[in-house]
Amino acid sequence: MPGDVTIRIERSLAGIAPQRWAMLGGARCGADGYNPFASHAFLSALDESGSAVAETGWLGHHLLMEDNAGELLGAIPCYLKSHSRGEYVFDQGWADAFERAGGRYYPKLQSTFPFTPATGPRLMVAEGRNPADVRPLLAAGLRQVADELGVSSAHVTFLPQEELPAFAAGGYLHRTDQQFHFLNPGYRDHDDFLDTLASRKRKALKKERRAALEHGIEIDWLTGSDLTEDVWDQFFTFYMDTGSRKWGKPYLTRTFYSLIGERMADDILLVMARRHGRYVAGAINFIGADALYGRHWGCVEDHPYLHFEVCYHQAIDFALSKGLKRVEAGAQGEHKLARGYQPVTTHSAHYIAHPGLRRAVADYLEHERREVEQMAEILDEHTPFRRGERQQRDGESDE
Repeated sequence: MPGDVTIRIERSLAGIAPQRWAMLGGARCGADGYNPFASHAFLSALDESGSAVAETGWLGHHLLMEDNAGELLGAIPCYLKSHSRGEYVFDQGWADAFERAGGRYYPKLQSTFPFTPATGPRLMVAEGRNPADVRPLLAAGLRQVADELGVSSAHVTFLPQEELPAFAAGGYLHRTDQQFHFLNPGYRDHDDFLDTLASRKRKALKKERRAALEHGIEIDWLTGSDLTEDVWDQFFTFYMDTGSRKWGKPYLTRTFYSLIGERMADDILLVMARRHGRYVAGAINFIGADALYGRHWGCVEDHPYLHFEVCYHQAIDFALSKGLKRVEAGAQGEHKLARGYQPVTTHSAHYIAHPGLRRAVADYLEHERREVEQMAEILDEHTPFRRGERQQRDGESDE
């Protein structure tokens, strides 16, 4: 590090004033580029609720970079982890191979938003600072901290593409993966979006949406003051049911929902399905400056197509009603493709300390990147849009 720059480690967001954290790009509510997961409200709720803490394998190790006057230059949200759960970029195979060879993979450093497979700022630059100057220093600082701790590796997952050069210059390995996002080029409403689809696909989606609301099901959008403790109780029941079947032990505590409901209610959308006067299913979404981020869902009654309606179609409806540019519907799920979501490449960066493991991982990632690129080309041919330019609607006809 240059002599006029220092790095300080904070174990918890409680040690950082919300106003100071809000100086960082992506973290300030109401600002262009605001990402709700980068906010002090979200990250501190994970701490205070016991969801992402040392006892669950997420020891806060947030990097703050300051100048000699103590002024904030930038930060990296980061955790010292004893496992690889809750990350959605899978390195367990690397860990197994290294440990079979006699190495120790855990603990490792992980820069991410816990339990949240959403792209967002990792090299967070303070307002008024030049990202081109600060980002390389932050990337180098994370590598320095990893070396000083003696850990096997430092991983930065779901980072925006503009941060990649800083990590490449710092000797990190580049990894890619695939998600499915709904992209809004300026649709007037849902029917305007449907007009871009092939006739057969459009009819199938309309039929699916009608079927999802059979049996007397109605949909509510809840946000702001609608998010009462009673609503959170009901949604937490859905989350626990699905999470217990999916992960064995759900990641988030009930207290977490109370805290985000108190601190960032206007940044949250619950899509709730109501039948016979009670809620039977729901999905939680977070609202950013230009995107809606779908996270998880649950239900206490099974109904055909209800998952697709609550998680994907309603998210598109809401995004279009608010003029948001995209919907990020979480990790994986090629079934999203038929519902108007398009393949998008995600990025991560990895510093591997051990030379032998680093060579093996670099070789693996070279092959994996080619496979991801080839899969993206294949998936792109199977979107439901009419042939030709997907967003060029004038003059086209249905299949």
